[in-house]
Amino acid sequence: MNLLSLVATHTDVDLETIARLSAGSSEVGTSVIDDGHPISGAVVLSTCNRYEIYCELPSEGDAGTAQTALVRQISHNSGIDPHLVEQSFAVNTGVDVSRHLFSVGSGLDSAVVGEREIAGQVRRALIEAQETGTASGGLTRLFQTASKTAKDVGSRTGLGQQGLSIVTVALELAADLGGADWSGRNVVIIGTGAYAGATMSLLREHGCSNISVFSSSGRAESFVASRGGTALDRDSLPAALAGADVVIGCSGGSNRITADDLSRVRSAPAKPLIMIDLALTHDFDAGVGDLEGVELITLESVRLAAPQEQADSLTTAHEIVADAAESFESQQKSRTVDAAIVALRKHTHNVLDVELERVRAQHGCTAAAEEVEFALRRMVKQLLHIPTVRGRQLAADGEQDTYIAALEALYGIEVAEPSAAAGTASGASCPVHGQHDQQPGEESA
Repeated sequence: MNLLSLVATHTDVDLETIARLSAGSSEVGTSVIDDGHPISGAVVLSTCNRYEIYCELPSEGDAGTAQTALVRQISHNSGIDPHLVEQSFAVNTGVDVSRHLFSVGSGLDSAVVGEREIAGQVRRALIEAQETGTASGGLTRLFQTASKTAKDVGSRTGLGQQGLSIVTVALELAADLGGADWSGRNVVIIGTGAYAGATMSLLREHGCSNISVFSSSGRAESFVASRGGTALDRDSLPAALAGADVVIGCSGGSNRITADDLSRVRSAPAKPLIMIDLALTHDFDAGVGDLEGVELITLESVRLAAPQEQADSLTTAHEIVADAAESFESQQKSRTVDAAIVALRKHTHNVLDVELERVRAQHGCTAAAEEVEFALRRMVKQLLHIPTVRGRQLAADGEQDTYIAALEALYGIEVAEPSAAAGTASGASCPVHGQHDQQPGEESA
């Protein structure tokens, strides 16, 4: 299995660029596959602070062509120059692909180390790819293993029990600025997406009951119907902003709240206001933080304020991720060489069956013919033993391609994908068929 990933994250690229790169992210996988590029599968992971594309390729030599196709498609969708797009992404191949994804899914690469939302986002990325038909078998195994690794990290370290998230840290910063008592605060949430839902839940846990929700798309009514709170529309939003103690942006819509917007609705002297901008494309202009009495918390603020996790937990988590990545790669190599071994056995048994048919045609299905068949099959089993053992040894050393190339050169055997591997062929209509692959008491080769 040949994997390629393009990775743009908050550690290397500013959030505005990530937001621009991810424009039309849902179409990238389908587009590059439909256009006939050497990409057999694609899964896109797009969050507030990362944009990553995972691909399965027909061969290792297709990596360069696939990368070029992805860069062109992202450039087309985002309007960003292809050279800048290429500079924005780190490229992973081989074991680096699984190691990075497993680290991401476990929250080790997040702005808030150990945060829990990313594991769900990894699962949803695979589900969306499966629904659009771009998730190959190899990528499905990769992402399922990433989810399992995240669970292992959560159960075997303290990271999963701390419940850290970007929303958690943002609310802790707000508490530092305005006090820990949320019960009497008026909060306005802008947006009705996943972050808005997580924010609403945490506010409830903190004892906040006066929560209003605005959605430019008109989904506030349905959002509060299942969660509580008051739905706002464009007419009621200004008054809600004027009386708010905290405003939390979670939408990333095109209509930003500006300093002028706030100035028009806030009376003088204005009450203190905390604004938390959790949207990737920003719900508030930076100028709102310059207004008197307004404190602005951004994703960058959250990243800088995120606590450092205990060294022992992080060390253990990284070890779990490294072991999982190595195990995954080893399993994929074994799958490849197993398909080659099956192909060799099938080829050899097919040759044997042809020869046995000649014996039957000449002598009929006699006891002598049966003895000849059993003897020949024992011989074939012994002949296949060393190539089988050697193939698995080469796979363990990462040299399974050498084994496959040898089969193609010596026998003209073309090895199919693991999922397409078949067993040995059946024989002719002699009564001994059905047991001719092994004698009673023998193990199969």
